[in-house]
Amino acid sequence: MALVEAELDQRWPETKIEPSLARIAALMDLLGSPQQSYPSIHVAGTNGKTSVTRMIDSLLTALHRRTGRITSPHLQLATERIAIDNAPITPGRYVETFRELQPFVEMIDKQSEAAGGPAMSKFEVLTAMAYAAFAEAPVDVAVVETGMGGRWDATNVIDSQVAVITPIGLDHTEYLGPDLTSIAGEKAGIIKKAPANELVPIDTVAVIAQQEPEVMDVLLRRAVEVDAAVAREGSEFQVLARRVAVGGQVLELQGLGGVYEDIFLPLHGEHQARNAALALAAVEAFFGAGASRQLDIDAVRAGFAGSVSPGRMERMRSAPTIFIDAAHNPHGAAALAATLTSEFDFRKLVGVIAVLGDKDAGGILDALEPVFDEIVVTENGSPRAMPVDDLANLAVQRFGDERVAVAHDLADAIETAIALAEGGEDAELISGAGIVITGSVVTAGAARSLFGKDPA
Repeated sequence: MALVEAELDQRWPETKIEPSLARIAALMDLLGSPQQSYPSIHVAGTNGKTSVTRMIDSLLTALHRRTGRITSPHLQLATERIAIDNAPITPGRYVETFRELQPFVEMIDKQSEAAGGPAMSKFEVLTAMAYAAFAEAPVDVAVVETGMGGRWDATNVIDSQVAVITPIGLDHTEYLGPDLTSIAGEKAGIIKKAPANELVPIDTVAVIAQQEPEVMDVLLRRAVEVDAAVAREGSEFQVLARRVAVGGQVLELQGLGGVYEDIFLPLHGEHQARNAALALAAVEAFFGAGASRQLDIDAVRAGFAGSVSPGRMERMRSAPTIFIDAAHNPHGAAALAATLTSEFDFRKLVGVIAVLGDKDAGGILDALEPVFDEIVVTENGSPRAMPVDDLANLAVQRFGDERVAVAHDLADAIETAIALAEGGEDAELISGAGIVITGSVVTAGAARSLFGKDPA
């Protein structure tokens, strides 16, 4: 496994893309187009993609479908990216799949480089590995999260009958464009026209979360262009009610096929409730549910009750309570802040924050400042991490000197945060202390490993 990862890491990283599907499409052709051997649901957007993808997977499993799932990036181990039957493939299967594809990948590398292009990127190879593994399993349906963007994303060699668009915000502007409409245009590329050669025609459906008006306009224009049906949050589906419960929340959801009541979701936050509504509508669209056809309510309840989204307000320990959250942009940080404000009553809350250098650290800190009493800034071990002194300078500008501590690695930062949370003489304060480790998917994954959690 380590050897394969070292080989893959010599390729272009996920932070570097070339806007072309030529290499991945050529590889799929060599492999016999495995991605066309099963139906799929494709998920794009800026925030919530992984949670929505996992919820869709859990619902499909509860409805007795064998699933393949692609998510990215991983928290702890690369095998998390390729899941079959709701579980990551084994390291042995990961290595075996890579070795089976390696000769074909090297053929495409040579062809591309001979034409003056790059070799296949790491993400392209991982995507091909997933599609091949799904075909070999075989799965009944694939649930595929895009990596970056949509139109030129390596995953976009599938023709999904359901395209899901989560909330779109500013992120990866160097590749996707400088404004929301440009980014929306890239994400909209996963909405496609239904294949014309099907014996039984199947309409494609775009399931769209609430968006800024200019974003929704781009997405709807794309749907009209490819003659796709549309289901919109707040119109065709929505969260009707939610109440906080022990370990999560209880929801009432308006789906495409009617109202689904008493849905327990073991995830925190209004944003996760809205993700659940999006996932439900996607699965309904996949099965053709509508006004006269509702999904089995017991299966829906079981699917949501079994949903997990590691690294998303995930509790690591108690006394003091420690959560990790993978918020890595201002939109995600704002959702985290809203969740902490509305669903928890900590008497003292300490943040541990490590951010990657290419992210909007200032925007993340702005969103979190109102909810954290103190923060510890640090680095997460990634070569892309923002230097701790730079992050500390940004933090002091927003929190002030007295509320900012500095630690040079994540383990020390957590120990410092625990000391801050438990400090003082007020026992009542100590009993109500909380710590949230956030700022990056990498940060959440590293923290998860420090707390001894297995990859999921």
